[in-house]
Amino acid sequence: MKRQDADWPPLKRPSQQTDPAKLTSRAADLAIIVVGVIATVFALDAGQVVLAPVVTAVIIGLMVGPIATRLEARGLPSPLSAGVVVILFLALLSAFVLALAAPLSTWSGRIPQIWNELQLQLAQLREPIATLKSVQEQLRGAIGSGTPTIAVEDSSPVQSVATLAPTVVAQVLLFLASLYFFMLTRFDIRAMILRLCVDDHLRWRAAHVFRDVERLVSRYLLSITLVNIGLGVSVTLAMYLIGLPSPFLWGALAGLLNFVTYLGPAVMAIILFAVGLLEFDTLAASMLPPLAFLFLNMIEAQFVTPSVLGRTMTLNPFLVVLAIAFWIWIWGALGGFIAVPVLLIIYAIVTNIMPQAGRSTAGNASARDARSQDL
Repeated sequence: MKRQDADWPPLKRPSQQTDPAKLTSRAADLAIIVVGVIATVFALDAGQVVLAPVVTAVIIGLMVGPIATRLEARGLPSPLSAGVVVILFLALLSAFVLALAAPLSTWSGRIPQIWNELQLQLAQLREPIATLKSVQEQLRGAIGSGTPTIAVEDSSPVQSVATLAPTVVAQVLLFLASLYFFMLTRFDIRAMILRLCVDDHLRWRAAHVFRDVERLVSRYLLSITLVNIGLGVSVTLAMYLIGLPSPFLWGALAGLLNFVTYLGPAVMAIILFAVGLLEFDTLAASMLPPLAFLFLNMIEAQFVTPSVLGRTMTLNPFLVVLAIAFWIWIWGALGGFIAVPVLLIIYAIVTNIMPQAGRSTAGNASARDARSQDL
């Protein structure tokens, strides 16, 4: 289907002469932007130990900020409301970890058995694999390159734990301290930044950035949390009906991994396939748990989440994939959790600084109408 000519913006004939000074100025601006992006990436990578817990605390603080605001509206002092929110968050997280600890430790001990079962089930693929190996040997002989040897230093688990434990404890303490003080001083930080704005127009835009960031991030995280809880309950019931042991474990993992868009469900499907290989006799029966999960995940992704979040918060899937890949590359699994909230923060900044760019990113007229009424 061809697009109508009216959909395309009018094109202007390019000038026959190019101003060298203007071209040099634009090249210099582009070089500064590229250098700034590279420096930011290196700074994020080098400062992961400190920046990762602080940024995560800010994201969580934006999520639970409305709860603290309601407590303060009921007359609770700011230090006490921040402490109550942090304690509630720790209590929920501790209960979740304790509920998963026993079944997760049991299944982690059966990983070698799962691997052996996977090898038995895939034994029928030996002939194609042997063919591929022979082709690989022929290519290696034609190229004439030897196989590189990789030396792996063996270290004991006790030594690894002793090395990582102080860093993990320090990061947890930094996260808790950052979360508490961000909740305590979030309004002071906003007022300080607004006072730094030199004119009323810039101050107005900065105020709208703060408003949209808190609204988008808190709404997204709270809504996704409720959706993932529902997905976890559904997966738990499905695994129970299929007959898979520890159904609560798989439901909880499904809800947790679903915070990492696209990648998390794929990992969960692989886990369920591996567990199905161990519990069921045939390869067809082993496919039942991942297929049931993918069916429930498809319903959640295509119907439940769009109806809960609405189209005004729809982001470009390509940008979401790029954001997840970038943050996982920088900060690992924690980066996958904060990828979409950080993308929402950037989106809120862009839509207030460049409203036309933000409207084209949103991609629908209802989002434009809702935003104009909100402002």
